[in-house]
Amino acid sequence: QVQPVESGGGLVQAGGSLRLSCAASGRTFRNYFAGWFRQAPGKEREFVAATRWSGGDTYYADSVKGRFTISRDNAKNTVYLQMNSLKSVDTAVYYCAAGYGLSTDSATNWRQYVDWGQGTQVTVSS
Repeated sequence: QVQPVESGGGLVQAGGSLRLSCAASGRTFRNYFAGWFRQAPGKEREFVAATRWSGGDTYYADSVKGRFTISRDNAKNTVYLQMNSLKSVDTAVYYCAAGYGLSTDSATNWRQYVDWGQGTQVTVSS
C-alpha cells in the first residue's frame, strides 16, 4: 500500500503559481500510476494529471494542458504538480492518489485509484 501525503497548497492570486508535492510512504510509487485529482465544493472529483511511474508517460486534463506539469523524483519517491497561470476555476482541494495496473484509458478515472492522500487546499483569488 502506498500512502501519499500532499503538501504545497495555499492561497494565490490569479495568474500566479504553486507547486504541489506528494510524497509516498509505505510502498514506493514504482509500478503505480501517480495521479492528481481535484474537487471543488458541490462538484464531482475530477482528473487533473497523471504519470506512469515506470516510463514517465504523462496525461493531462484539457483544462490544465499547457499550464500544469506533473513530474516525479524517483530518489525521493515524490511526485509534483507545478501549476502556472492559475485561474479562479482551479480553486479546489487537490488530492494525490496511486493506482496499480492501470491502462491509459483508466488512468484518468479517479475510481480506479486505490490509495489517496488527505488533500491540500488550493485557493485562487481573482
